Amino acid sequence: MREWGGFYPWGRTVTDMLRFTEAQASGLPDQVTGFAGENPALAALVAVLVVVAVAGGALLLRRRLRSTGEKFRRALAAPEEITVLMHPNPDPDAMAAALGVAHVAEREGTDASLRYTGQIRHQENRAFRTVLEMEAEDIESAEELDGEVVLVDHNEPRGFHGAERVTPYAVVDHHPGSGTGRAHTDVRTDYGACATILAEYAEDIGLDPHAAENGDGGGDSQLPSGIATGLLYGILADTNHLTKGCSPAEFSASAYLYEGIDESSLDRIANPPVDAEVLDTKARAITERELRAPFAIADVGSVSNLDAIPQAADELLGLEGVSAVVVFGDKEGTIHLSGRSRDDRVHMGKALKAVVEDIPMASAGGHARMGGGQLSIPHMQGLREDSGITREELKEHVFEALSGEV
Repeated sequence: MREWGGFYPWGRTVTDMLRFTEAQASGLPDQVTGFAGENPALAALVAVLVVVAVAGGALLLRRRLRSTGEKFRRALAAPEEITVLMHPNPDPDAMAAALGVAHVAEREGTDASLRYTGQIRHQENRAFRTVLEMEAEDIESAEELDGEVVLVDHNEPRGFHGAERVTPYAVVDHHPGSGTGRAHTDVRTDYGACATILAEYAEDIGLDPHAAENGDGGGDSQLPSGIATGLLYGILADTNHLTKGCSPAEFSASAYLYEGIDESSLDRIANPPVDAEVLDTKARAITERELRAPFAIADVGSVSNLDAIPQAADELLGLEGVSAVVVFGDKEGTIHLSGRSRDDRVHMGKALKAVVEDIPMASAGGHARMGGGQLSIPHMQGLREDSGITREELKEHVFEALSGEV
């Protein structure tokens, strides 16, 4: 068996054959010439294998170096149509991320539609939708989803009939969860906003923010002003104007988006007219609050605008000496609870879950700083076998949960 520079070509891998020492490589040209003359067929095979190995290695390297945004762009280019699905009652972060996904998809020739469940209620959310002319439709069943489904700002479909049968094509989120997409999954729980991830995607694929006065017709490489404005407001809304739950990524994304925003649109979204009932509900929460320092609870009674309850909770948390609050009110036979905490001793989501765990058909949960819950007034009698539970007793139960007594 003929040796080639001290190696036997038969039975060796291509990698083995390429691992020559400097001394062996110095005589390579003469040896290769002699080997090729005596074994032309085998030399040709070796040459092909070397070319394949080099090409394969280069392709693997390119794939490894490809940015997440580029991978996402390629994923969106594959289907003919996608539905970008926001979580129930979408907030600015979810709406901004949805706009970002739709823009990337449509650049690739993929039709994109925006869908959500529930309502867009908060005055800032409604302003976001109106000012940025966002076209989105609410759905009640999985049959209303067209093409592949892309989830933004949540990672498991919920809130509509047949949600459990939906298999997402892609998932982009910053909340904890186990949901995944078949073609793309990007869940960054250390990020403060989902819009931050979409801003990074836009920068990765070379989209250039333009100031509003330059118009939106700057070509395929431009990030339109409306998208830039929406993404920036999504970041600001989910991080309390870059003061809570931020990572360095939020600041970098904001700096990237800044040159493309329309300041007038941003102001109109951030400072919309306030519904009179929201102001009345906030006033009732403040005047009717019961304080057991450092906790405050308020029953605001019946409301027609449910979004007034969490806004009242935000307002109440701003009172001096208060570190955790729960506000509740009712609409159409259901009591809705909203809690806020800046107290490290109170995990609001767990506290509210403990409040309703003995009440049939009730649900509650959330994060350490924010939580919510719902319970049917008729089912409140499930907590006690005699006369049920009154609203005053519910309030007492909430105080016990905040104090860690349940």
